[in-house]
Amino acid sequence: MSHWMAALALVSLFTSTGWAAERALIDGHVHYSHDAWDMLPPREAVKVLRDAGLKKAFVSSSSDDGTQMLFKEAPDIVVPVLRPYRQRGELSTWFKDATVVDMIAERLAKNTYAGIGEFHIFGADADLPVVRKIVKLANTYNLFLHAHSDADAVDRIFAQDPDARVLWAHSGFVSPQAIAAMLAKHKQLWSDLAFRSDQSDNGKVPDEWRRLFTDFPDRFLIGTDTYTPERWYYLVDHANWSRQWLDDLPAELADNIAYKNAERLINRTVKD
Repeated sequence: MSHWMAALALVSLFTSTGWAAERALIDGHVHYSHDAWDMLPPREAVKVLRDAGLKKAFVSSSSDDGTQMLFKEAPDIVVPVLRPYRQRGELSTWFKDATVVDMIAERLAKNTYAGIGEFHIFGADADLPVVRKIVKLANTYNLFLHAHSDADAVDRIFAQDPDARVLWAHSGFVSPQAIAAMLAKHKQLWSDLAFRSDQSDNGKVPDEWRRLFTDFPDRFLIGTDTYTPERWYYLVDHANWSRQWLDDLPAELADNIAYKNAERLINRTVKD
């Protein structure tokens, strides 16, 4: 049995033994790049998403062909997000490559997306011409920007477009106090919790995170981040881990983080 078949068998086992709890989830951070689709065909990848009990998944890929294949297979669950990477290895060069703007513009004219990203940009690089043009395209098409960035780059994006909607990947990998400062500063900044574990301590939400979620109940999304093919092995497990710590929060707050905030982000057509 291949590694992928073994992983999928485990997914089925987890589901049949009740590991897939009932709380609805929207995963705000999924990738399906070329090295994943080579090993996990679209139909099998969609089965993983469904076995995880996801209402929807924000999917981006390098290249965008992976997202389109998954969307064609399951338009009811896949929310396409357009990544500016045509292949792996471009995360440190895309913002200096003018052809990226042409590619993004062509894809936006051809397909439907909810956002642009996840892209990596830090500090003053956010003010480079390529990034500025991407921010303008997001405004034109009323899309959110999924930014793997430091606080400085996020500030610069909002300086370019105060009406931007930004989903901050991994909540910037900063402390709850630093996240709170950014959310207070930018009213249209959302934070995903992908590839973080500090919001849970043995299934319980630590006090500093509980205060943060309570203060900003409409600004957080869960996420897995399948940035390597192997991360697909654990998507069901991650969904159930998320359900465990969400159960430690008041029901309304838990549902906001689990799926309602994601729904509000992608359903918004009028900016504040």
